[in-house]
Amino acid sequence: MLLAMFASVILVIGTIMVLYEVLRLTSEHLAELPIPPRARILVVVLAAFVGHTAAVWIYAGAYWLLVLQLGNGAFAGVPVTTFEDCLYFSVVTYTSLGFGDHFPTGHARLISGVEALNGLLLIGWSASFTYLAMERYWPLHGKGLTQEAGSAGLDVVEMETKRARFYPAVGAAFAADQGARLATGSIPLSEDETSSLHGRSEASR
Repeated sequence: MLLAMFASVILVIGTIMVLYEVLRLTSEHLAELPIPPRARILVVVLAAFVGHTAAVWIYAGAYWLLVLQLGNGAFAGVPVTTFEDCLYFSVVTYTSLGFGDHFPTGHARLISGVEALNGLLLIGWSASFTYLAMERYWPLHGKGLTQEAGSAGLDVVEMETKRARFYPAVGAAFAADQGARLATGSIPLSEDETSSLHGRSEASR
């Protein structure tokens, strides 16, 4: 039991770090890709898929080592004899699919239960990350960044500022670009925004 508990802790920490690094690298380098918005969203989804796939393989390796090689726990139902069987069991457990053709017994039950909870949390994490990316890039489909920013005005700047902590490199570059374009008048301001700017200018005097 202690070995299963220790393995569960290591597996949870390891898979969290793997997905964290995948999402971090994606957020840091996504803006550098010379591709349209729809392709960037696709990259985000594929990156999340890669992170989850790596987590599934990590758990599969743990089942193969702990159960098949060390005999810490067992499987019932359809016999589990190869790494491929462990990988299949890991997939259906991680995604909470649970066909039921394989099921754990003994100490393996703890690891499989932890994997199901771990998968649920990590899938939710990647879903929220994907949502942030879609919220940012989805409005830009079929339009250039200049045209979209010009039609949206300061709202785009505000949106990008809020997203800067998730995409720091892009947020800083976008804010600098929009600030320069606002200064030169290439992004039109609404009447309310123009009045607000004049009011601030008069107050500063």
